[in-house]
Amino acid sequence: MAEISVEQIKKLKELSGAGLTDAKKALVEAGGDFDKALEAMRKKGLTKAEKRGDRETREGLVDSYIHDGRLGAIVEVNCETSFVAKTDEFKTLAHQIAMQVASMAPLYVSEDDIPEDVKAVKIKELEENFKGPENMKEKILEGQMKKAFSDKVLMNQPYILDDSKTVEQFIKEAIAKTGENITVRQFKRIELGVTE
Repeated sequence: MAEISVEQIKKLKELSGAGLTDAKKALVEAGGDFDKALEAMRKKGLTKAEKRGDRETREGLVDSYIHDGRLGAIVEVNCETSFVAKTDEFKTLAHQIAMQVASMAPLYVSEDDIPEDVKAVKIKELEENFKGPENMKEKILEGQMKKAFSDKVLMNQPYILDDSKTVEQFIKEAIAKTGENITVRQFKRIELGVTE
């Protein structure tokens, strides 16, 4: 087994948001393989993050991003405590979400925010154009619906600074690091000369 250094433990602690003991344990279990240990820690952290998802978020901040004086976005990002809301990490996260909204122009925060009448119109259109096997219709239409709205839902969009993950995964990583639930409550995007 490879020797585990204090520097490796500290680095893993920093990247995963876990304690020193957990970081050391993960490195030992991974046989000193740093990447394997980090992956294991992230999985554990994301599991914990999902459990935190039900906790109420009443604190947070409003942040904005303006690009070239031509388009901008303002977002409300919430967390559980004012302590976390005041950290540089949380402020950076909120700013990056504002950049995402300005860049990718989502219409909804999550799939739950898509109005029922908008869904009904889209499903009707998909049903009228359906050409697949009847016994697979429901499953295929479900997939087509998800795809139709994927770029319009903030949480489903590829994260602009790392497109290997979605915005939702990016936020879950932040939840794992802060130990608090984090939610995007609302956003508004404005583009010069474009009205809704």
